[in-house]
Amino acid sequence: MPQQVLLADLLLLRGHVLGCVADYERAAELAEQLVRDAPHDCTALLARARARATFHRFPEALADLDAAARSGVERDTLDAERAAIFQAVGCHADALALQRSAAERRPDLTTLGALAVLQAERGKVAEAERLFTEARRRYQGVSPFPVASLDFRRGLMWLAENHLPTAGAWFDAARRRVPAYAPASGHLAGVDAASGAHEAAIGRLRPLAVSSDDPEYAATLAGVLRDAGHPQEAQQWRITAAARYDELTRRHPEAFADHAAHFWLTVGDDRPKGLQLALQDRANRRATRAQAQLNRPTPAI
Repeated sequence: MPQQVLLADLLLLRGHVLGCVADYERAAELAEQLVRDAPHDCTALLARARARATFHRFPEALADLDAAARSGVERDTLDAERAAIFQAVGCHADALALQRSAAERRPDLTTLGALAVLQAERGKVAEAERLFTEARRRYQGVSPFPVASLDFRRGLMWLAENHLPTAGAWFDAARRRVPAYAPASGHLAGVDAASGAHEAAIGRLRPLAVSSDDPEYAATLAGVLRDAGHPQEAQQWRITAAARYDELTRRHPEAFADHAAHFWLTVGDDRPKGLQLALQDRANRRATRAQAQLNRPTPAI
């Protein structure tokens, strides 16, 4: 069982790094099997909660966390998982309470990094910068993945602030630590395109669009090719992205409706379809936020 749980977590990590939805799906299938085999095993329930959260099935993930709590999982572990879900659905006050408490009890890369990301989302850039720096300073491990992930999240903060040079520097730092890090390369291409370096962006995106089964890379490539004056190749990648978004919104609507809506409203050029998906995503988020409010943490004694 421990090895299978570790495998599920590693599949989630590889899915994120390589932009591989199939790895996420394999992790979810494995986690479901683990819970079928041992319905009350806390590690199996945690594995399934993480997999469900990856596909934005947040109410079900919260239910798994509640079941794991009844099976004896320590509160710190549960609070970290719950905080990530609360943050994802916009319950920032609840997430902040949990993450501040965790960072005070155990100030390391994981807790300080999570708090930094939340503060960045709240627009507290100076505080987030301080926390990012402190999180990196405290890291004593040897794996490049935690630091690359932290650098990538730092880049997202500066991208949201429209500070392209700083964002690009952090995306590049993440990519240099883990050269196969697809999200870092993809966002670095986005910075290139926004800066007018279309050919550089296309050079980064083409291999990602080929290797990844996440349609975001094909969709982004289609948009950059169109803007760079390559309409025929842009149309080819637009068709590829459209087919894949249709497939994924059928299989995982909670996770892909948002990105698919953006695609159809922009490069996909189907406004009615994009609006329908946007409304679907909004309804999902309202329902999930309501469920999260019911799962607010009780104060620690």
